[in-house]
Amino acid sequence: MTVKLFDSELKVMEVLWKEGDMTAGRLAKVMNEQIGWNRNTTYTVIKKLIDKNAIERKEPGFSCRALISKDQIQQQEAATLIDKLFDGSAELFLSAYLSGKALSESEIERLKRLVENLS
Repeated sequence: MTVKLFDSELKVMEVLWKEGDMTAGRLAKVMNEQIGWNRNTTYTVIKKLIDKNAIERKEPGFSCRALISKDQIQQQEAATLIDKLFDGSAELFLSAYLSGKALSESEIERLKRLVENLS
């Protein structure tokens, strides 16, 4: 399932991924504390996320639960970026991303293990 999330929607999802299920009222309070949103803004974003099947509303208490994981969104967004800017080539993406970056020995070793585990 592909779900395109906008920045405002990702902000709400980040809270749910970090904190777990919570009521819409509590979520509105957190969003107000973190970024200054009013209750109506948060509820509008929640409705959009429900419409996209990214979160689920449960009663009683208008509890919100993430239906998609952060990992799913990260993989989807990475694939979209690679397709869009690098003609689907992970090699070109990594080359562009890593050019000019200084990697530690441990980062290099982790990347080698990741590549080895792909085969």
